[in-house]
Order: sequence, then structure tokens, then C-alpha cells
Amino acid sequence: MTIQIPDDLARGLEGIAAVQRKSAEQVALESLRALFDRASAPEVVLRTVRGLPHPSAAAVDDLDAAIAAARLPVRNESPFERWPSR
Repeated sequence: MTIQIPDDLARGLEGIAAVQRKSAEQVALESLRALFDRASAPEVVLRTVRGLPHPSAAAVDDLDAAIAAARLPVRNESPFERWPSR
């Protein structure tokens, strides 16, 4: 595969390659590999969540009870019906 890049970018790669005593192609490949090998933030979050221990049945029951206790009653009236009429 051949990738065409602007001349200024090619000169920059050649400068980095000269300092590292590598070819410009090696520097470009190493940089691309490093870019694609890095896990993205969503992948890191997913991997971390999957690594967490599963909650116990008791912990799930406690969470369900806490959610139920925090529920607000449903009102059938419109909030505008409570305003005094003129």
C-alpha cells in the first residue's frame, strides 16, 4: 500500500527518522501501530466493567428495595390545574 502525505509531513518524518536512526517508513509504521494499538476510552471502560465482580443476590435485592423506596407517587392531575384561575 502506498500512502501519499504532504511534503512538510514527509520532511518531519525524515527528521524524526534521522534522529532515531531509522527509516521514515519505520517511524511512520511504528507511529501508526501505536495509534491503533491504544485502547479507546469506551473499550477501557467496558473492559473495566467486565472485570468487576458480579453483585450478590442480596445486593441486587437491596438495590431494588432502595429504588422502590425512592419512587414518587404518580399524579393524574396536570401541574397547571393547581394554579388559581383568574
